[in-house]
Parts: sequence; structure tokens; C-alpha cells
Amino acid sequence: MSAVRTLKENGLSLAFGALFLLSLVGQALAGAAAYNDERLAEGMEQVSVLRYVSSSSFGVAVMENWQSEYLQFFLYVFATVWLVQRGSAESKEPRQAGPEDDREQMVGTAAHEDSPPWVRAGGWRTAVYSRSLGVLMGTLFLLTWAASSVAGWAEFNNQQLMSLADPVSWPGYLGKADFWERTFQNWQSEMLAVGSFVVFTVYLRQRGSPESKPVGAAHADTGETG
Repeated sequence: MSAVRTLKENGLSLAFGALFLLSLVGQALAGAAAYNDERLAEGMEQVSVLRYVSSSSFGVAVMENWQSEYLQFFLYVFATVWLVQRGSAESKEPRQAGPEDDREQMVGTAAHEDSPPWVRAGGWRTAVYSRSLGVLMGTLFLLTWAASSVAGWAEFNNQQLMSLADPVSWPGYLGKADFWERTFQNWQSEMLAVGSFVVFTVYLRQRGSPESKPVGAAHADTGETG
């Protein structure tokens, strides 16, 4: 396979990977500048970008966003098994609600020769693979949630020490309003984005995008049945 063909066939992941790295670098540079502005206002020395990206301030800012994104996908993957939105490109047809049968999912005797090995293996391997996407999203959410709570705890205690107050334990921080304000701030935005997108795809179109129904599809059609 040529390099050009590889780039073309993996353009979506490569493009978003590059945009992710550029955005992360941008966040680090802008965050370091804002952090140093605060330090100067408080009469403290500035820090390098490297020191800033290893700080709890940068860590909590990154992890809070990552965990909310993975929560969004975790909930969406499982919710769309059972819940439908009539006419939405992000939903199955109402009659398809549920895990669907083996024929529709191409497992068991309906598996194809080019189906993934764990599908053709049957038994527990197929059962695990059948839920692997949701399990991975849930695991990544829990890991990033834990990381964001630890980074937030460290940042909270830094502020406590600067104000000559006693630091708190990690379990103690989990009961603080500071932690839950940060958490719900990110969660609510993700739920709004997903919910509004589900509804918008009922009535609006983007020609050529798999995230949209065909331009001429009826509003009541999800785009799967034509």
C-alpha cells in the first residue's frame, strides 16, 4: 500500500490527531501565559511552559475535558442500543431498538469470512467483543475521571496552602463543591451538544457527511432505510 493511499484511507484519524496535538500545544502555551499573568499579579516569579504542563493546573484543565468527552461517548454508545430518535441520523430506526438479532449483527452462523476473529470464535470471545466499544469508553472515562479528581485535588490544596488553610484528603476533596462544580460544568456541555445534534440531524443536512442523512431524505427517515 502506497503512502498516498495510506494517508487517504486514514485521513480522518490523522487529521483529527494533528488537530488534537496542535490544540494541546495551543492550550499549553495560552495556559502558561495566563498562569504567569496570575503569578505576576500576585508578586511571584514566572514559570516555564515545561513546568506549567507538569503542574496540577494544566493537568486538571486537560483531564476535566477528556473525562467529559469519554463520558459522552460511553453514555451514547449504550443509550443508542435502546433509545431512538425518530428521523435522526444519529439513531437507529424505532423498530431496531435493542441489541438486534445475530443476523443483523453478523455473529454466530451469520458471521462472514472476513469478520473479526473474535466474532468467528464464538462463546465468551464474541460476547466480550460485542461490548468492547462501550467497555473501552467506560474504562477511559473512569481513568480520566480519576486523573482529573487527583489533579483537581492537588490544585485545590495548592490554593489552600496559599491562603494558609489546611489541605484536605482526596476523599475529602471529592465531597467539595469545587470538585463537583468543575465536573458538572463539563458534563452539562457534553449532554447539550449530543442532545442538540441528535435533534438537528432530523431536519438539517450536510451533503456528503456520514453524520447526516441524504439531502433528499424525509425528516421522519433516519437515513438507514432510504
